[in-house]
Amino acid sequence: MTSCLPALRFIATPRLGAMPHIDNDVKLDFKDVLLRPKRSTLKSRSEVDLTRSFSFRNSKQTYTGVPIIAANMDTVGTFEMARVLCKFSLFTAVHKHYSLDQWQEFASQNPDCLEVNYICLDVANGYSEHFVEFVKDVRKRFPQHTIMAGNVVTGEMVEELILSGADIIKVGIGPGSVCTTRKKTGVGYPQLSAVMECADAAHGLKGHIISDGGCSCPGDVAKAFGAGADFVMLGGMLAGHSESGGELIERDGKKYKLFYGMSSEMAMKKYSGGVAEYRASEGKTVEVPFKGDVEHTIRDILGGIRSTCTYVGAAKLKELSRRTTFIRVTQQVNPIFSDVS
Repeated sequence: MTSCLPALRFIATPRLGAMPHIDNDVKLDFKDVLLRPKRSTLKSRSEVDLTRSFSFRNSKQTYTGVPIIAANMDTVGTFEMARVLCKFSLFTAVHKHYSLDQWQEFASQNPDCLEVNYICLDVANGYSEHFVEFVKDVRKRFPQHTIMAGNVVTGEMVEELILSGADIIKVGIGPGSVCTTRKKTGVGYPQLSAVMECADAAHGLKGHIISDGGCSCPGDVAKAFGAGADFVMLGGMLAGHSESGGELIERDGKKYKLFYGMSSEMAMKKYSGGVAEYRASEGKTVEVPFKGDVEHTIRDILGGIRSTCTYVGAAKLKELSRRTTFIRVTQQVNPIFSDVS
């Protein structure tokens, strides 16, 4: 009998990686938590400093500003948006579809708004080995530029991209308001947990991360910073304004602006002649009620974050993650009355 055991043990052992795996650890989104208030010595939200200063691992460059970024979508990352956001020391990741002549005109008219030391390498799937090699090549060609790269949602890929030359990793797969990746592919990761895990990985290598997507209100932006994000990138929250791209539509006396994902059928028709036969659209087009000047939205977001800091006793945005304790909840707000604003 004993002579048969080695053969039986060999047959019963599954091949490594042959079976699907379920990670039973709970992963959370912004809607699943609230921040626990803590004793504070702050008298007013006006005392809160939202400015951050960073020194980047690979480029050796430094940054000082309010670390909120308008997404590199043609309906959000516009020159008009950049003009307003730079007044508040906010970033705009300008979309890639402007012509060289348009860039030259913007640069000549707005020299104070232009940062030419940053490169944003943005793909839907940052897990591709081809993308990793591309990051390495860009680092070799631009050794002193600060490189943003993504998108990914797990620590090991954050580490690989940083070690390949990126400074700031974009975190988020599928959380965007006009992204349909999760419906089309079944792939994704709850954004709060993704940010917490990726921030931990990045900070261990003296790298940085951007929480990209999933914010629907100022409280979500505060939660992203509380979870460890160094920067927060906004798309839908900045859509629908005077400075946003997208066609302005009027219907029944109300105004709307088109907002669409950059992997949507509309975007691909606009820039690539349509959706290629081998792929599917992973974005949708929506009509956003027209919101007027983006300055009002920016003041609302910054005011909300300052208030968050006063609730948890953080005098500076830098201190927010250290002062954050998340509590799991089943409900965020009282839903009895809907918003009319």
